[in-house]
Amino acid sequence: MTTGIWKEPVAGRIRLRELNLEGDRQADLRVHGGEAKAVYCYPIEHYDYWRAQLPDQELTIGNFGENFTIDGFREDSVYVGDRFAIGSADVVVTQPRLPCYKLGVRFDSDDMVKRFLDSRRTGFYLAVSREGDVGAGDEIKEISRDPQGVSVADITRLYIEKRYSAADIELLQRALTVEALPNGWKDYFRERSQTARA
Repeated sequence: MTTGIWKEPVAGRIRLRELNLEGDRQADLRVHGGEAKAVYCYPIEHYDYWRAQLPDQELTIGNFGENFTIDGFREDSVYVGDRFAIGSADVVVTQPRLPCYKLGVRFDSDDMVKRFLDSRRTGFYLAVSREGDVGAGDEIKEISRDPQGVSVADITRLYIEKRYSAADIELLQRALTVEALPNGWKDYFRERSQTARA
């Protein structure tokens, strides 16, 4: 099996390009990578949760395959479409991570994919709107907030929910107007809005 999920810390500054970080690649481009998934961010705060859930695992930074282990930016406080500057690069939040079977391989656990999604601790992907150089310790500076106010956590919840309330439908309609949300997600939500009403 070929995978890019094993990550190692990098010293110094590296180039953040339109499709990935210099020196990093994705193995299966049908479901990983691309402009909308150039960079994967995972909040460091979630590591305490997973240490309690996975006491036999020795967790170190990068274990979830993230490019950036971030502090202070959780899924419920980051909107899809938010724009940030990191180093000399500019990025935009596009979507939560939906895990694939390789996460289970990484943790040697058949149920890890389900546990990860059920935890709703998904992290999120960034698209690169301006290439630049980044390095460990760079501050993530807000450029703008998306006016629709649809959080990464909202997208994950709408994905998982079996039935939608009227408020969910309204939120879903707002999500469909977020330019940064990839078309695959929009197609999925259009279909769900027809079949998952409460």
